[in-house]
Amino acid sequence: MSETLRSSCELFIKNRDLFKEAFPWENAGFYPICAATYTDKGRLADVETLKNTRKLIKSRLSAFSNFRGASEMPLIAMLSICDDPEERLDGAIALYGDLKDHFFSSEYLPVAAVILSGEVGRERYGEIAERTRRIYDLMKKDHPFLTSGEDAVFAAIFALSDKSDEELLDEAEAVYTNLTSKFSDRNALQSLSHVLALADDGMRTAGDRCRDTARLYDMLKEKKQRYGTGYELATLGTLATLPGSLDETVHDLIDASEFLKTQKGYGFWGSFGKQQRLMHAAMIVTSDRIGGSEASSGAAISGTISMIAAQHAATCAAISVSIAASSAANAAR
Repeated sequence: MSETLRSSCELFIKNRDLFKEAFPWENAGFYPICAATYTDKGRLADVETLKNTRKLIKSRLSAFSNFRGASEMPLIAMLSICDDPEERLDGAIALYGDLKDHFFSSEYLPVAAVILSGEVGRERYGEIAERTRRIYDLMKKDHPFLTSGEDAVFAAIFALSDKSDEELLDEAEAVYTNLTSKFSDRNALQSLSHVLALADDGMRTAGDRCRDTARLYDMLKEKKQRYGTGYELATLGTLATLPGSLDETVHDLIDASEFLKTQKGYGFWGSFGKQQRLMHAAMIVTSDRIGGSEASSGAAISGTISMIAAQHAATCAAISVSIAASSAANAAR
């Protein structure tokens, strides 16, 4: 294992443990996703900062706000790593209001608002909210039964692209069609198609990205590392588009997974199974590889965008689990 990858692995575990220390009673699935947010930036979380960010959210929003629902943990991670969490939250609340003009309120919409508010000025909030809705409608036109509230997050990330709405969705649909025979989970495949559409570095075609994703899956399977084909699939797509060879990626992923296997929570009695461990290892490898790339390179920029999309696929999955658990608890009362 390279020194930089080992450092990324160690930072990821430290950040996971710090989130758990700050919020010990949360859904365990959120800790690694929040840790990845900090690891991507090469930053170590601070417990007091995390707690203060939760207090900030509580001071600005009522207990019934979706900002304080199932999405609160990833929102805390995204806000707390900002230079000015208060300003970012104010922007997100304002943009959330614009998004609600076009979407029904949901647990996923605050995630989209925080992402967008960090990338565009306030003078563009109305315009970007309208574009997010147009893209969402195109997604729903292509896949009316697959597209749901969580896809508003992907639509928001698409809305940041310089490509036209039609170009983006045509590329996503081409990826979806190409990989239909390879992966059977249609919801997961739709998320993967969004990630690969966003990973356009100007050098590899959509067909190349599909081929590399399928090949990476097969290479891992040959190494007895069966990668998950549910919500984990989006992260596999990001791995397949990283700088470097697929052989290097497989080697690094196995190394990172073996490191995690020795850590609390990932062993035989741990909270996470092998497929989740591989996905978390994929997040670490992506952070390490992109962090070591030239920031201005097309591969680094497209890789960062697709990494954001893939992590939010995992975030949305964790939110869904949290909502289901809350509903089940309320039903049992």
